[in-house]
Amino acid sequence: LFVDEATLTGETYPAEKSASVVSATASLNQRTNSLFMGTHVVSGHATVVIVQIGKDTEFGRIAGHVMLRQPETEFERGVRRFGYLLLEVTLLLVFAIFAINVYLHRPVLDSFLFSMALAVGLTPQLLPAIISVNLSHGAKRMAQQKVIVKRLHSIENFGAMNVLCSDKTGTLTEGTMRFRVALNLEGTASERVLFHGALNATYETGFINPLDEAIRTQCVRDLSAYRKLDEVPYDFLRKRLSILAATPSTHLLITKGAVEPMLTVCTSAELPDGSTVAMESRIEQIRQQFQDMNRQGLRTLGLAIRDMGETAHIGKEQEAEMTFLGLLVFADPVKPNMAQTIASLRQLGVSLKIITGDHHLVAAHVSQQVGMDHQRLLTGPDLRLMTDEALSQRVNDIDVFAEVEPNQKDRIILALKRSGNVVGYIGDGINDAPALHSADVGISVESAVDVAKDAADIVLLEKNLSVLIQGVREGRTTFSNTLKYVFMATSANFGNMFSMAGASLFLSFLPLLPKQILLTNLLTDIPEMTIATDSVDPELIDRPRRWDIAFIRKFMLTFGLVSSVFDYLTFGALLWILDAS
Repeated sequence: LFVDEATLTGETYPAEKSASVVSATASLNQRTNSLFMGTHVVSGHATVVIVQIGKDTEFGRIAGHVMLRQPETEFERGVRRFGYLLLEVTLLLVFAIFAINVYLHRPVLDSFLFSMALAVGLTPQLLPAIISVNLSHGAKRMAQQKVIVKRLHSIENFGAMNVLCSDKTGTLTEGTMRFRVALNLEGTASERVLFHGALNATYETGFINPLDEAIRTQCVRDLSAYRKLDEVPYDFLRKRLSILAATPSTHLLITKGAVEPMLTVCTSAELPDGSTVAMESRIEQIRQQFQDMNRQGLRTLGLAIRDMGETAHIGKEQEAEMTFLGLLVFADPVKPNMAQTIASLRQLGVSLKIITGDHHLVAAHVSQQVGMDHQRLLTGPDLRLMTDEALSQRVNDIDVFAEVEPNQKDRIILALKRSGNVVGYIGDGINDAPALHSADVGISVESAVDVAKDAADIVLLEKNLSVLIQGVREGRTTFSNTLKYVFMATSANFGNMFSMAGASLFLSFLPLLPKQILLTNLLTDIPEMTIATDSVDPELIDRPRRWDIAFIRKFMLTFGLVSSVFDYLTFGALLWILDAS
């Protein structure tokens, strides 16, 4: 039985299933005795016992998580803290001015209206409009870079993002198996091994698998002199596939399959010069070759042949006393310029972390290819033994998370957020939905499943990290322009209100009527809406930036008080030089 579990594990190659005992702590892709809702059978048959239904299934747990309220993002947290700052300053100023005016026996109603006008005047009323205009303008620019923004506020998080988590398959790699090389016993490329591999793959009629497809499309050979006679399909017990082909001189049995099962049916091995030696003398060399390929993140098949004479039909029992030819090697290659793209993200202050369900050796090799530290790796089984607190302590020091399950992706994202990071996550499967939901900015691709696109904030029209680079710059440009308005509006408003409040203490009349204060604010806010199209200095884009409430408060007080000095000089000139009433 073979099952496509890509929706849950991200693995494109069908998973083998059998009736067996599996450890209770086994990861999702190691549960070879379990079938999961949402996956589908590629070939074979089985009798199954249903043990979980609905929300209790792995699929159901993912759906339940996506329905939870989305965690507060970094931008939302910044706006909330900025609101608290305005509230503190406003309350302090309003109560102080109202109390002093009442103490000086001013009319209570006038004093109250003046205090309220100051409160309204201190608030940057057009902040929501400015943010919306900025974000809309940013979204338009990002769309030109093939980055579609679904939720406007995610642009700010995109710019503040300092950690990007990504799957391996299809994002860093091309996501399709490619034939790499056919090796003989000496580990060198062999046309003879490749020809027999192409012969087997071309005449194979079992279930479609990526490895045979790779051979058929990339290793086209003239097979007109050969004719298929019989076939023994692949099954999970033998882990082999055999073809009987009629050659110009004899009938030849060609078998390929997993390396270890292939070694058990071979009694001899063919050397590059065509001579054969006993299998025992070469078996360790073949195993070493196979393990070296594994460490490089490659998938490997063994290939063997047997002269069947005039035999026209074959069965499983004929897979014996075979001659081992060599190895067929496949790879899911890393996308071109991926190392350069990751380096560019690093220059922008965004560190990449790989989160994949793949074997840790494969993940380590890919991370090494793209210029990451493959030694800083944590596996899903190790992750399961860690508490959330321990994970939060270690998560910043890990670059590669391998053999992880869907719910563990979510744990990693939340641990990164608890460690003070603004986290982006890029994913395209159902298994990515919880992590997309929890991240500060969820990123999906146009070809993703509907659940992933629905959970994402941003959708890429190309599944390539390089399109993110310009998107990050646009996000930071938008955020910088939003902060320009915040700095100008808060400092100018605070200065004006401080001036009005101070002047009201030594004047016998209110210096500005409430409606005049509101009109002044409106007239100064409208031109500031053009900030959305303003240029931004390069140093404001070269690293992630967040809401810095302490700096906003310092800026507001410093420049607000400086502007008040000029206000008071103007009041003095009006009163004592021009004798204004």
